[in-house]
Amino acid sequence: MLGESLMRSVYTLLLLAAGIYVLLAVLLYLFQNRMVFLPDMPGRALVATPRDAGFSFEEVSIATSDGLQLHGWFVPAKKSKATLLFLHGNAGNISHRLDSIAIFRELGLDTLIIDYRGYGRSEGSPGEKGTYLDAQAAWDYLVSDRGVEPGRIVIFGRSLGGAIAAWLAAENTAAAVIIESCFSSALDMARRLYPFMPTRLITRLKYPVSDYVGRLNIPVLVIHSHDDEIMPFSMGQALFEAAAEPKAMLELSGDHNYGFLLNRDRYSAGLQEFIDRHLPR
Repeated sequence: MLGESLMRSVYTLLLLAAGIYVLLAVLLYLFQNRMVFLPDMPGRALVATPRDAGFSFEEVSIATSDGLQLHGWFVPAKKSKATLLFLHGNAGNISHRLDSIAIFRELGLDTLIIDYRGYGRSEGSPGEKGTYLDAQAAWDYLVSDRGVEPGRIVIFGRSLGGAIAAWLAAENTAAAVIIESCFSSALDMARRLYPFMPTRLITRLKYPVSDYVGRLNIPVLVIHSHDDEIMPFSMGQALFEAAAEPKAMLELSGDHNYGFLLNRDRYSAGLQEFIDRHLPR
């Protein structure tokens, strides 16, 4: 009797564990967008504008091909040498990127920065396909509405924005692309975060960044910190290895979100060297 009771208890525990495992897999599958896209962290409201940093700027509204309006800023540099299209990470909005805009202005880069759908003042709800449509709309705005030559546009993406930048650069011929603190693919990230789950089956977001980078035929700069606690340095190395020449890698120290500020002089110099090399005056 004791043996049968023990077996039933073990069987019950196994069923319970299996049920919890399946439930977790289902939740991860269903709520991926909410876990990845974080427009409300730390808050959706804009907390500042370039004017607060002493920069002149234009508010822009950009229509997407599926009928949404995106909000963004066009921030001119005093002595413009090119235009940078800035695609930010998965949390916050354009008002949290003034430090980066300041660096780009110092380098002589006009900057267009947009909020993806569902972020800041942009309409809609975020998703992988939507971020691609948003990036393409921003590119079309620069080329068609502002008359910027594609050969004078540098596409820049940080973190999740690096994945979107890689896609955009694979679909359009820019002067160069800069990918900072990015993952090699969404599946690789899922495997890192949930090694015990059937990630290939439950990962709906793809973002195959290495594949996009492998398709590029323009100069590529990969920027990554050895101390990145979110996107391991090995993922930056994978992106660099996937890229064809001409390519360069700028190695930083510091964490995922602030490494570029902790290494500001080295960071700015690396950007300057890359841009001067690949964008003729």
